[in-house]
Amino acid sequence: MATFRPLQISDIDTILPMMQEFYSIDNYPIDIAVSRSLFLEFLEKPYLGRAWLIYSDEEIVGYIIMTFIFSFEYKGTIAFLDELYISDTARGKGIGKKALDFIHQEAHSLSLKIIYLEIENHNKIAQKLYLSKDFVVHNRSLMKLTLK
Repeated sequence: MATFRPLQISDIDTILPMMQEFYSIDNYPIDIAVSRSLFLEFLEKPYLGRAWLIYSDEEIVGYIIMTFIFSFEYKGTIAFLDELYISDTARGKGIGKKALDFIHQEAHSLSLKIIYLEIENHNKIAQKLYLSKDFVVHNRSLMKLTLK
């Protein structure tokens, strides 16, 4: 049984090692001091989004970070599912499906209009999971500008 609890400042040292594990999957760089600072800012400003710890049998097995964006096109607040991480030992147990059901429920309660997410092309298991929960491949390409 998966349960979800809003992330609190006291949870930052719990979530950072999971974030390191998540980033290591695709060799993304992570600076723990910067991430700690970002969590403090994020949690102090609820208009930026929401974050939750994922529990299975009272053990923390992952986390969710959803950030907010205002969109005129979609007529209000939309979300970006920035991170959904489930530990290796908890994968394949239906926790991802329950997490997406939870996210859908929270999105309704927050009056969000749409949820976007990024997914690595090689991550076929996650792609299958998202498609099974009514996410669709968007017909637009994602682009970025890195500011220095």
